[in-house]
Amino acid sequence: MADKQIRIGIIGSGGIAGAHANAYKQMPDVALVAVADVIPGKAAEFIQRQGLPSAQAFDDHLRLLDLDLDGVSVCTPNVAHHRTAVDALHAGKNVLVEKPMAVTLEQGVEMARAAKRAGRILTIGFQPRYDPNMQMIKDIVRSGQLGKVYYAETGGGRRRGAPGGTFIRKDLAGSGAIADIGCYALDMVLDALDHPRPLTVSAYTSNYFGTSPKYHPDWARFEVEDFGVALVRLEGGITLNFKVSWAMHMDSLGATMFLGTDAGLKVGPAGSGAWDGTISSCTLYHDLLGHHTASPIPLQNHNVRIFYEKVRAFVVAIQEGKPAPIPGEQILRNQAIIDGILRSSAEGREVAIEIPEI
Repeated sequence: MADKQIRIGIIGSGGIAGAHANAYKQMPDVALVAVADVIPGKAAEFIQRQGLPSAQAFDDHLRLLDLDLDGVSVCTPNVAHHRTAVDALHAGKNVLVEKPMAVTLEQGVEMARAAKRAGRILTIGFQPRYDPNMQMIKDIVRSGQLGKVYYAETGGGRRRGAPGGTFIRKDLAGSGAIADIGCYALDMVLDALDHPRPLTVSAYTSNYFGTSPKYHPDWARFEVEDFGVALVRLEGGITLNFKVSWAMHMDSLGATMFLGTDAGLKVGPAGSGAWDGTISSCTLYHDLLGHHTASPIPLQNHNVRIFYEKVRAFVVAIQEGKPAPIPGEQILRNQAIIDGILRSSAEGREVAIEIPEI
């Protein structure tokens, strides 16, 4: 199948759909043949704007799924990831769904089960995985250099970075900063640790900035959290300290770190401190000849286009019959933590996490 041109459809035509379309258009072995959006006329406008005169526009994603397609990109608001992905898998299509995987753990489980039943790819859009520096961090943690990792800390924050639109509506986004930027930080740590199962979560969330007319222009409609913090117990005796914020009176929530019995690894965030897959520094803390030593690890100055590589990996997996590059079943553990944070905050207590068998 490697020589076959891959036929792709896009469901949802918002901002992130443009990034998917731009990536696909750079691939001569891909034909972008259809776009669907629930808002009448929006898919047609997207097709015109993207210069896709031969693509078909639909207001109903089920009509798009009737076409002969090899795969679809799900680029809808969070609340629709589940339904559109399950429908696509039931229709025999391979699926690349944007992060976060879903709104609830139950939705994610149904998506993973649908992929397993259909024998199709369900891959989740965490493009930072394709950054060589991210791969380097994972290699260090998994190599055993740190000894037994017993504690990890991660997250990200923006001094002023709360979005608007669908991101702040509970009915469309499900949650706020935790799912929007927090899922990236969670994926970084979980992937480096080889995806340990989360056991319990004790969390707190708030939205003091989003609901204030002083800090957000759409404060009256702000329904999700703009800050969250959680203590997560992972299998293997690992504790994860997670914190994330869209807005705060601070420049950063600090570095990502892994503490091990033989060494520690500190990963500095780039830019504003909101984890987006880029890092500013990486330092290994260890003992050398009886002295406490901090060894900076050089970062690779690369030209890898991580978003393009994410989309390309999906296409190659379809062509070559490979497994999902970032399997939905794996990302259930990320989704379970998000789900647990929201439950724990709402209930004001620690909650247990149980992930059903797929």
